[in-house]
Amino acid sequence: MTNSLKSKGKVSSFFEVLRQSLKGEETDLTEIGIRRAIVLLAIPMMLEMIMESVFALVDLYFVGHLEHSSLAIQTVGLTESVLTVVYSIAMGISMAATAVVARRVGEKKPEQAGKSGMQAILIAVCINLVISVLGMIFARDILRLMGASQDAAEHGQTFTRIMMGSTIFIVLLFLINGIFRGAGNAAIAMKSLWIANIANIVLCPLLINGLGPVPAMGLEGAAIATTIGRALGVVYQLFHLFGSGNKLKVKLNQILPDFVLIRQIVKIAAPGVFQFVIASCSWIFLAQLVATTGGDHGSAGYQTALRLMMFFMLPAWGLSNAAATLVGQNLGARRIDRAEEAVMKTMGYNIAFMAVVMVLFLAFGHLFVRIFTEDIQVRTVAVRALKIMSLGFIIYGIGMVLISTFNGAGDTWTPTWVNVFAFWAFQIPFAYLLAKYFDMGPTGVFIAIPVAEAGICVAAYILFKRGRWKTVQV
Repeated sequence: MTNSLKSKGKVSSFFEVLRQSLKGEETDLTEIGIRRAIVLLAIPMMLEMIMESVFALVDLYFVGHLEHSSLAIQTVGLTESVLTVVYSIAMGISMAATAVVARRVGEKKPEQAGKSGMQAILIAVCINLVISVLGMIFARDILRLMGASQDAAEHGQTFTRIMMGSTIFIVLLFLINGIFRGAGNAAIAMKSLWIANIANIVLCPLLINGLGPVPAMGLEGAAIATTIGRALGVVYQLFHLFGSGNKLKVKLNQILPDFVLIRQIVKIAAPGVFQFVIASCSWIFLAQLVATTGGDHGSAGYQTALRLMMFFMLPAWGLSNAAATLVGQNLGARRIDRAEEAVMKTMGYNIAFMAVVMVLFLAFGHLFVRIFTEDIQVRTVAVRALKIMSLGFIIYGIGMVLISTFNGAGDTWTPTWVNVFAFWAFQIPFAYLLAKYFDMGPTGVFIAIPVAEAGICVAAYILFKRGRWKTVQV
């Protein structure tokens, strides 16, 4: 009888935590149990990242069934690879915003937390303006530089132009969600992506294929649908950012430049942006290497595998972000041991999640690929890529949590240097050696990815145990 009551109590407690996490109720994450704090943050963060990855999969699914699908898939994939530079800038500034906001929230300074978020938005908007204009002007040249064939570049330049022109919504989605995560309100971040994705899922088939008075726009329709969806998500974010129902005290006049605060944010964000740009440029180089050694079908297969991988890896990144928020807030509250305990427990959860995903990909990868393309040659490459790259999933999971720990503490230089050596000094030369000199083509690139990630994991763990991240001032 007693065991039955305890079991019912645990179930009831779990659903209470689930309800609280999805609703986004205000909670002091430095005082409640660590497992509860991780779950409260991780559930909405993982769902948020699933929604982010759905964008690429929805586009991939619908364009994969168009005429000339290999060209369309290649265009979407190569454009997404270029957009990773934008994601890198957004994530770097977002990570800095999360670190600063979390630290101020931990110190119980809500007005300073709100002002820090607004200054981060000002920085991001100014930087993105330059990138957006250049991307629109040189859309076709970007595709050619990425290794797209002449036909693929001509076919996809309008899609790329629309996507590059709308990067402001990508940046704001990442950044404002980072602000909410720093404040411990991951539910709003999650819901903004729900809204964006629902709009994209509805609009994608409508604009790609046409219906009634709506003309069929083909590949360009996918870009327009994605842009509208993200814009709606940003509107939702802004509504809640300036509302009264959160820990942040945000006012519109806080966006006026405060150069002392801007320097503080840039000091954290600059290496953070560089950190993600290093990784992104590595992925861009690998995509270009696959395109030149594997042709249109090899490139399309690799891009299909990457989209599927990211669908499952982004939730793990969301779980890792829970560590960043807890580290930032607990360091702000001067509870260092609690910050370290949160990291280790988050790591355990991420290992379990990624182990399940690895088994799924090894056993059913061919079935996942079949959903997104009917081209046999594309399928063959995609399945091979999935099986090789998924062997490193557990390693990816550990590395993600450790990198998030450094970033959440404001120690953005440590993961930056790790990325420099792992990606540029090792992964790129190793992939080139296997693909070109050993004539392994795309397979050589696939092998280089988990090997490099293993190096990142080992280096990050050694640096984590040294503990310098515990003493960083933000």
